[in-house]
Amino acid sequence: MDKPQNNNEEISLGELASTIRTWINYLISRWLFITIFVVIGGITGFLYALLTKPVYTANTTFVLEESSSPGGGLGQYANIASMIGIDLGGASNGMFTSENIVEIYKSRRMLQTVLLSSFNFAGKNQLLIDRYLEFNRFRKKWENEPGLKDLSFSSEGQPTQLQDSILGEVIKEINKRYLTVEKLDKKSSIIKVSVKSKDQLFAKALTEKVVSTVNEFYIRTKTKKSLDNLAVLQQQTDSVRAVMNGAIISGASTIDATPNLNPTRQILRASVQRSQFNAEANKAMLAELLKNLELSKITLRKETPLIQIIDQPVLPLDEEKAGKLSSTIIASVLFGLLSAIYLIIRK
Repeated sequence: MDKPQNNNEEISLGELASTIRTWINYLISRWLFITIFVVIGGITGFLYALLTKPVYTANTTFVLEESSSPGGGLGQYANIASMIGIDLGGASNGMFTSENIVEIYKSRRMLQTVLLSSFNFAGKNQLLIDRYLEFNRFRKKWENEPGLKDLSFSSEGQPTQLQDSILGEVIKEINKRYLTVEKLDKKSSIIKVSVKSKDQLFAKALTEKVVSTVNEFYIRTKTKKSLDNLAVLQQQTDSVRAVMNGAIISGASTIDATPNLNPTRQILRASVQRSQFNAEANKAMLAELLKNLELSKITLRKETPLIQIIDQPVLPLDEEKAGKLSSTIIASVLFGLLSAIYLIIRK
């Protein structure tokens, strides 16, 4: 029973080898047809590498150092300040952490602000959204569209419905194909922002603008509470100082008006004493407010995150372009295989 099985296997392998030799001989007989396709493929690959525009990459890396919440010695002063209705801050805002800043970079609000901002392109100020539409040839495509032909954007005011729609599509495309934001290491605070584009100047401009815009927003939001408290303290300090100065000037004016004050004129004496009392009271209050004002400034400095730029894009940018030799070889092999498959199917 075993011998017939071995014979069948030998016959099957022999038939397979014979079939393969037959197809190889057939393809060799059609060498001219395959060679023509290989040459066409090589020319196609070479032209593709020659005509394809390079893709430029602009990279920016920076270190984000989270602020430390004030404590220790400042805690007792915060309690004192709270007695007069002042909050020196100190509570960290959990929403704006280093992890969330990556998502902020891709938010519509940030990218819309960036696209509607102006940048100097080779001596010419231009909105980034206009630059994007220009090098992607959208303006030429819209020449026959009445609603889009004269479409213009402005950095001031609210966008119209049509402008808002165009911005939305552009932002989706930028998030999908242009912008990449990532932390280099989960344990580190180094963040890398990359922009890839066929327009070298646009890639550089978008990277610089998005980094500066998002980082400013991040710092401003993290320190908003402390800034508000500082503004209230500064206003109260200025108010008390103005009242104290007014009381001092009022007392001095009364004394100057009556240099030889009559002891029997109690109304004038009371006026001078009242001015002096108001000045002393406001002086003590001013001293306390000045102390709290300085503590609030210290708190603000401690809560302000440190963002240090490590690398910025410098012209000329790194470019990615298909090599002429590799494109020629790959296209030749691909066209040769396709021609062989075509001949086998036709046979």
